[in-house]
Amino acid sequence: MELHSLPVNFLPIIFQMIVAIGFVVITMFATHKLGPKRVTSDKLSTFESGIEVIGNARTPISIKYFLVAILFVLFDVEVIFMYPWAVNFKDLGTDGMMEMFIFMGTLLLGFIYILKKKALDWD
Repeated sequence: MELHSLPVNFLPIIFQMIVAIGFVVITMFATHKLGPKRVTSDKLSTFESGIEVIGNARTPISIKYFLVAILFVLFDVEVIFMYPWAVNFKDLGTDGMMEMFIFMGTLLLGFIYILKKKALDWD
């Protein structure tokens, strides 16, 4: 049995995309034209979680904050790689176990390096 991709097979998808885009455009246009337009000083002021804005928004932030955030993302993504291994644990056998030990060892070395560099110290 051979399957052929004919243009006519894509018509339902194209139609659904046109309907979805049309819905978005019509809704945006209708809310813009029909919605209330009251411009007040309160509406035009900056809103930060209900707190009055004080000072400049460009104040310097410690690089430690960004470093910890990047390290969190790095190690969080590595945990995602462990999920497929855990699902296929029995099928991978001893080779899969050894590869995961190598992977975990590399992560552990990276974590030890981060601790030695004191990247997580907030002093």
